[in-house]
Amino acid sequence: MVKRQTAMKIRQAHRYLGLFLGLQFIMWTVSGLYFSWTDIDEIHGDQYRNTNMVHANFSGLQSPSELNPGTEIHAVELKEIAGEPYYWINHGILQNAKTGEIKQEISQEEALAVADKHMMEGLKIENIEKITSTGKHHEYRSGPLPAYVISYDTPENIRAYVHSITGSFQTLRHRDWRWFDFLWMTHTMDYEGRDDFNNFVLRAFSLLGLITVLSGFVLWYISSPTVRKVINPKKKKKKKTHI
Repeated sequence: MVKRQTAMKIRQAHRYLGLFLGLQFIMWTVSGLYFSWTDIDEIHGDQYRNTNMVHANFSGLQSPSELNPGTEIHAVELKEIAGEPYYWINHGILQNAKTGEIKQEISQEEALAVADKHMMEGLKIENIEKITSTGKHHEYRSGPLPAYVISYDTPENIRAYVHSITGSFQTLRHRDWRWFDFLWMTHTMDYEGRDDFNNFVLRAFSLLGLITVLSGFVLWYISSPTVRKVINPKKKKKKKTHI
């Protein structure tokens, strides 16, 4: 069997590793429970979207080639912005499909109309603002900018994001999504962008967690009476017989 001094060192290492990793183990467990008990569609905010949205029909539209003679067109998308038809041409030009007017950026009123078409009815608008930059921990990180942020007066603190260049509805954020995002960060341990599973911190804690578990098995092995009996079986004493 292992010497007593060696066993004490293993026990101390196991104890301190447990203290050091304990909080992260709790966060992994809590976040895992949250993920398994939540509906991902609700996290996406589908319950706040307009499920009966009807796309508008337009007539009298001009051809993108006629509106832009001499321009080589390789991509075109027909969009509706505040009831008006627009072409999104070559991923860079927003043009009225009837008049040919090129729009550099949509207005706040048009952004509200876009959001209103995508969001459920009955939401009261609290505020609208335009953002041109976001930090690494912003809820709209990696989204196209600039964008309008429409805030709604709800307990869930709902916000909708509309790209001001394309006029496209991008996404919505709410309280439960933010909890999910925070717990996802603690789960992946990527405190920069949330989604990098190959970061050094996660690798280090995973390795230390494995060592902690293995040291627990070693402690059980060296301190188990059953194991001692198997390794060092006691000889049975012969019973004395009297004649």
